[in-house]
Amino acid sequence: MEFNPTFTPYEMLELGIFDGSYYLDTNPDFDRKPIITKTNLFMEGASQPLEVWQERGWITPEDPMGWFQWYLRYYQGRRIEALDAHQIKRWRSFGARHGAQVKKNGNGDLSKRLKQRQALLHWGFDPIPDLDIPNKFEFLSNKMKKTVDICS
Repeated sequence: MEFNPTFTPYEMLELGIFDGSYYLDTNPDFDRKPIITKTNLFMEGASQPLEVWQERGWITPEDPMGWFQWYLRYYQGRRIEALDAHQIKRWRSFGARHGAQVKKNGNGDLSKRLKQRQALLHWGFDPIPDLDIPNKFEFLSNKMKKTVDICS
């Protein structure tokens, strides 16, 4: 089953996901010290609390912190065939639905569709599918740095 996220888990953390609070850099899942940006790239508070994920059945016993924990472990080489197929199916469905909406309605305006852009980034998808840019990580990293500079 094809699985090719736009960003690695480490790039996602560096760009800004889960308001910087999802994982601590001391988490034993990390095989190296990651850069964890403390704010979301597009929108603060864009994700739902862990309790909602649990109520909706999105949490598996193997990965009690959810999809991102699964992805990090998958990226590091862990394989559980049935679980991997299930999570990749969820990933594919999420990206197809939200990526198409951002591409259709974002019009290259990074002030539009902020929650969907942030959610796409949470899932490792391209959050700017409406922009034709060769190196999206570099572009988004520079966007983040400019935002920090403006706010400082």
